[in-house]
Amino acid sequence: MTSTVRRAGAFALVGMLSLSAPVLGQAAALPFVAIAVLALFVVSEGTLFELFARPGDHQDKRLYGLASFSLAAAGLAILASLFALPVSVFITSVLILAFGNLTQELLRQYSDNPFMATVGFSTGGFLAGLLSQVGLTAAEISMTTVPVAAFLAASGALLGALLRAVLFERDDPLVMLTIGFLLWLFVDLGIEVTGQQIVLALTLTVVLGYVSYALETASIPGMLTGVLLSLLTIVLGGLGWFAMLISFFGIGGLSTKFRYDEKQQRGIAEENDGARGSGNVLANSAVAIAAVVGYAASPALTTLSPDLFLFAFAGSIAAAMSDTLSSEIGGLFDQPRLITTLKPVPAGTDGGVTWQGEVAGVGGAALIAAIAFVLFDTVSTTGASIVVLAGVAGMTVDSLLGATLEGVNLSNQGVNFLATLAAALVGVGLALATNAIVL
Repeated sequence: MTSTVRRAGAFALVGMLSLSAPVLGQAAALPFVAIAVLALFVVSEGTLFELFARPGDHQDKRLYGLASFSLAAAGLAILASLFALPVSVFITSVLILAFGNLTQELLRQYSDNPFMATVGFSTGGFLAGLLSQVGLTAAEISMTTVPVAAFLAASGALLGALLRAVLFERDDPLVMLTIGFLLWLFVDLGIEVTGQQIVLALTLTVVLGYVSYALETASIPGMLTGVLLSLLTIVLGGLGWFAMLISFFGIGGLSTKFRYDEKQQRGIAEENDGARGSGNVLANSAVAIAAVVGYAASPALTTLSPDLFLFAFAGSIAAAMSDTLSSEIGGLFDQPRLITTLKPVPAGTDGGVTWQGEVAGVGGAALIAAIAFVLFDTVSTTGASIVVLAGVAGMTVDSLLGATLEGVNLSNQGVNFLATLAAALVGVGLALATNAIVL
């Protein structure tokens, strides 16, 4: 057994102290505070030090990694003791990270493939989170159904795997706290999910993750982001919402690969062989996910019509699809013109457009509108037209920002986010103006 596996196992044992929270009550943070004190001021050498030490700990002879892990757990314990964070969320968050790391390190002994390490963290974290919640329910400490427990465990494990893929080992406290706050939000939303729904959601998202990895349409962080967003969309929204999202992921990813060699020659190809990263996926999907969370919270917590969030979601996805197709298809044609002046510009210039790209963009928005029209009774022909207009508006905003602010005040991800936000606002505004939404 290597030192990294032993260390991960030792951290997992420390994490299991969270299981004492139901007994300790408001003193649940004390064991972790005590360990943090030992790590920083007492244990500076010897077998115990070597067991927990990370490479950077040897210089100062302090177990910074163990201390930060313990203090993060203590922070969640305090929130559980003094505020409204459920004790099950505290325990689940700690164990997802601890056992996710352990399983990841175990798989690394057999394969150096980063994808397998990600699978290890996700699987280990999911099982630990699920079993902890099931055990707490069996002990009548919390009342969580198995499907809801599976959703919370999967959401936490995927978020943890995503953050672990883009951060460093020393950032584990941030991972733990982020998982805790996400699960706290979902518990407060009072999410309900059946066994069939969660099995379908997990199956679809696992298949999506593998296919995107196999086709190299997304990097590992990009794949994890897409899988997590898909899971949330299926459970919080439904299959109709997922159909719009997966259409964007699938068609958008394939359009990036379309005539990729030619795009490379033109200097307009996406980096990493066209595999989109987490920043790109989040920039195009953040508004949509906010909309689906708002939908899950309405009208009980927001007092707003659920249809408002549906049009925001559809509009933002239509804009993301429209912009992606206009860029990936339009970039293959000559004589682009800057949208602000209509003067010819070199291919790949931010804000440059072609009529072929504009047609492709309108077609992408129309596809999302068609899905919304077919799958949602509340989306009429007027509603579908609104989705198209919102998508085209978002595509236009993207081009305008690209021609004026991108590279100076905004990154490409920032432009994408603002374009999808503009599309969501246009969609909601038009739906309200035409009485497609009744508040």
